[in-house]
Amino acid sequence: MLKLVRLVALCSVALPVYAGTAHAAGPAVPPWGVDLSYVDKSVAPGEDFFLYANNGWLKTAEIPADRSYAGVNLEIDKQNEAKLRGLIEGLHKKTGLTADEAKLRDFYDAYTDTAAIEAAGLSHAQADLDRIAAVKTVDDVAVLMGTPALNLDGPYGIYLGIDDKHPGSYSVNLYQSGLGLPDRDYYLRNDKEIVETRAAYRKYLAQMLSFTGAANADARAEAIFKLEEAMAGAHWPADQRRDADKTYNPMKVADLEGMAPGFPWRGLLGAAGIPMTSAKGDRMVIVAERSAFPKLAEVFKATPIEVWRDYLTTRYLHAFAADLPKKVDDADFAFYGVVLQGKTAQLDRPTRAVALIDRDMGEALGRLYAEKYFTPDAKAKADELVHNMLEAYRQDIQTLAWMTPATREKALEKLAKYMPKIGYPDHWRDYGALKTSAGDPVANAKAGTQFEWNREVARLDNPVDRTEWGMSVPTNNAYYNPTLNEIVFPAGILQPPFFDAGADDAVNYGEIGATIGHEISHGFDDQGSKYDGDGVLKSWWTDEDRKNFDARTTALAAQYDQYEPLPGLHINGKLTLGENIADVAGLVIAYKAYHISLHGKPAPVLNGLTGDQRFYIAYSQSWREKNRDAILRARLLSNPHSPASYRVNGVVRNDDGWYAAFDIKPTDKYYLAPDKRVKLW
Repeated sequence: MLKLVRLVALCSVALPVYAGTAHAAGPAVPPWGVDLSYVDKSVAPGEDFFLYANNGWLKTAEIPADRSYAGVNLEIDKQNEAKLRGLIEGLHKKTGLTADEAKLRDFYDAYTDTAAIEAAGLSHAQADLDRIAAVKTVDDVAVLMGTPALNLDGPYGIYLGIDDKHPGSYSVNLYQSGLGLPDRDYYLRNDKEIVETRAAYRKYLAQMLSFTGAANADARAEAIFKLEEAMAGAHWPADQRRDADKTYNPMKVADLEGMAPGFPWRGLLGAAGIPMTSAKGDRMVIVAERSAFPKLAEVFKATPIEVWRDYLTTRYLHAFAADLPKKVDDADFAFYGVVLQGKTAQLDRPTRAVALIDRDMGEALGRLYAEKYFTPDAKAKADELVHNMLEAYRQDIQTLAWMTPATREKALEKLAKYMPKIGYPDHWRDYGALKTSAGDPVANAKAGTQFEWNREVARLDNPVDRTEWGMSVPTNNAYYNPTLNEIVFPAGILQPPFFDAGADDAVNYGEIGATIGHEISHGFDDQGSKYDGDGVLKSWWTDEDRKNFDARTTALAAQYDQYEPLPGLHINGKLTLGENIADVAGLVIAYKAYHISLHGKPAPVLNGLTGDQRFYIAYSQSWREKNRDAILRARLLSNPHSPASYRVNGVVRNDDGWYAAFDIKPTDKYYLAPDKRVKLW
């Protein structure tokens, strides 16, 4: 599978709460702040701070049928969805559309015209399905897997990124791929729920084959499953795939062919349009899970062509299910939406349409979004918060007792080179080469993928564009990219109820401040800390400091290993370590930045709460969330983020400020003795 963008250390971020009513004597929090109706005073803060701050909401909150969770993230997502839908639908009333606006409208109309989609049947996909059915050799298989527009899986995936050790250059990166289930553990574990999921997946594969008129669909589906099971057996576990050193293995294509023979590498790369030479000589590629590659090549070579044809057919129908007749779309949702995520209803077509447009023409849509919804005041306040957070980090590094002067100097140098990106990019993407159709959603989906891939291939041997964004403007998220040493906050997250330029500082710092701190901290987590201030993957630590730091992060991983969100299924402390480090450090730094913002003055008491109490309650309420078990299981097995409640309880117990704010006692469940609290940044 070809992956267009890889965001390193991408995080799911904290989101805010709506304004609450004053429930105690004293001034209220203007214009919004912590919601006191959510606070459950029957729960002691030290027994479960997530419940203490959120139980009033958790008791009555219901997860919508078309979603896998409820909470603040969903609330802000729905706000953004409504805004984007309004922008697109407004184009139908506008005269004199720009070229980009006309393309946005075409994407939307083709996808939402369900009558036309039903009338077309599989005709829009038939040429591609016929091409798959005509495959005769392993070379044919590799060519289809490498064809960007088809969006097909295979034992290996490709993305064009930035070279970790030469961040001024782009790179061709290869990684293990090919699974229809979320992670290798879905093929290897025998938990009751996992076994049931595998059975449902087999039925799904047979159903997808039946749409093409395949005979003996059940037996052929079983062969596909066995193929994926064999690939899963070769895959690295998710926690090992995080290691930046182990996954950086540059080599020439000829060496790749020698390491993993039996797979037609030049067919795959040629179909993807990757030139085999560059100005520096033979094309280099960077292999991620090196020891898995020979095993996957053996699986590839041993698999009969007819099984690969069926595999590619099901993966194609999955990739384009939303653009095909309702029976295909419904079947795909029945497995990926209901079984894997626990949903019982599809999102409406217009909402799904704007998500697809945001994926394929994100900057054209984002430009409209930024012009209407991101004010100069919001940008100025966000810039101020980022500045204060960086200053708090600078002060923190200068006073770290566990860090020696040599490493401290390098850490401060790296921090000084951070590049914040706030709201929207300085330069907008040119979509002139993208061709759209008002009546063929399959063609549009293919064109969107091919356009972006071609854009990235064309610049492969050019200097890296440091102004580019890896997230669209309306995205409710944020990220840190170590090769550019940048922190990025799209306009989609910088808005009420998460962030308000006129809100109580304690709340802003507890919510958006902790998020900003989280992203800054990714540059100093267990993997981000392996990159220097110029984005080069190399050690800048003394051996003594690295050993000390690793001991602290190991202790944090051990803490999270103890948590059991679902019966028999614990958090993987190694898999979630980078995000947990960023959570803990981000909150500690946000607390320091909040106090810097007070300029030595005491914080006012509002609604009977001190500034510190509002800060921590706001942080906890920013993680207000309720998940379906199915999606929680998938995240525990494959996602580097801990569940929301542990992004509160697992974090505050390592923060001295929380203990003081709520008078946490040694008898409380989440109390940690001072020497057991993990102190990093």
